[in-house]
Amino acid sequence: MRGRVQQFLAVFSATLSAVSDGMHYAWTAPIIPLLQHSNSTLQVTHTDVLWLENVYMIGGFAGIPFTVLTIDRFGRKTSIIVGAVQSVVSWILIGVGPSIEYVYVARFLSGLAGDVGFVAAPMYVAEIADKKIRGFLGSWIYLMMLVGIVIIYSVGPFVTLAVSSAVGCAFLVVELLTFPFMPESPYYHVMKKNPAAARKSLQRLRSTDDVQEEMEEIAATVKMQLSQGRGCGDLVMKKNSRKALLIMTVLNLAQHFSGYSVILMNIHSILEDASGSLSVNNIAIWYSVLMLVSALLSSFIVDKAGRKILLGASSITTGISVLVFAIYMTLKESNVDLTSYSWVPTFFVMSFAICFKFGLGIVPIVTTGELFPTDLKALGMTTADGIYIVSSILSIYVYQVLKENFGHHVPFFLFSACCVCTTIFTVFFIPETKGKTLKEIQIMLNGLPSLKDSSEAEEKLNAPEKA
Repeated sequence: MRGRVQQFLAVFSATLSAVSDGMHYAWTAPIIPLLQHSNSTLQVTHTDVLWLENVYMIGGFAGIPFTVLTIDRFGRKTSIIVGAVQSVVSWILIGVGPSIEYVYVARFLSGLAGDVGFVAAPMYVAEIADKKIRGFLGSWIYLMMLVGIVIIYSVGPFVTLAVSSAVGCAFLVVELLTFPFMPESPYYHVMKKNPAAARKSLQRLRSTDDVQEEMEEIAATVKMQLSQGRGCGDLVMKKNSRKALLIMTVLNLAQHFSGYSVILMNIHSILEDASGSLSVNNIAIWYSVLMLVSALLSSFIVDKAGRKILLGASSITTGISVLVFAIYMTLKESNVDLTSYSWVPTFFVMSFAICFKFGLGIVPIVTTGELFPTDLKALGMTTADGIYIVSSILSIYVYQVLKENFGHHVPFFLFSACCVCTTIFTVFFIPETKGKTLKEIQIMLNGLPSLKDSSEAEEKLNAPEKA
């Protein structure tokens, strides 16, 4: 029990920056209306609005080479700390910057910080967590991000930029005061040929001196994977890393082409037909709260129910939710009287929040840290993060183009179809990683699930593929 408490404290500290990242990600929805107000000290144009939304993603994409460099060279822990410092600077620029140009720089820096955080943190968590609770701890990154979304939706519309920026900074200050005292990943120490440091780190994480068996497991895992060579080509040439990349590419595409980014960044316009006593701001807050609650429930059962069942159930129910809204919009644009059904858009975003975050919105971040081999983990996870960013930008672009040229309902039919395809892919192609060590996952990705003898598995895993 003491070991699990230590692991939780390390993960909690490491993921505090995810709260800030969540606030940055959803920042434009509540803040842009404030900047457009006549009494705003920062005057923005329509072009500024578009760039403020996109420069965050551009910063994340630009940070990919930097992320690959820092994670393996300086360690997971140092990379997370660097990302937190970058995010602090971005909040300061937003809070005190005298012109919109400062906000542009801040958004770019926050994208860089988010790129580091969402690659280094999942890797760190996967490598320090016991296999029995790895799914639960891995989900905390998304949980903390959702906390950030709830905070910016709840605070942003009602306070000044300086106050909301101070709130974002507060979480980072706590992280910078606590995380430097947490242990580094034992996998990283073994990669750097420092077994003494790895043993010390593992003893602290497990709260016991008896870690010889797990040390041997880590050493064997790292040796097995490093012996295969490393490089960009290995990411697609080796069967295990290629399959991991394929799975993460599909899941990252699926997350955004379910409509997630579109809804998060356009929730006010989507709810324009909503009725009732709740204001759009209140509905947005409830939307973010429901996402958090759903993800929290999922995190408690992901290690018991497994990744596949949550992902499959989430994908199909999200698809049904989106389909209902697409049908509603089809009828609305056909001038059918839907006065009695004006509650549907509100019901849609609420059901989407629950269904999406129960699996499709949280399982990918858990599996990202599990699937890639140790020697290619930095490159693989950074590539997956790049695909995540491109998918987000592409889904928003496709949404705008289809909506303007073919009607509001068309992109949602597309999103629903993508959810169905994700369900099929999950059932037939995604392996179950629940309760497996990182070494066992690599053996399984190589198509060797039935091998019991470790030496035989290593021999076949290291053997070159036949042309």
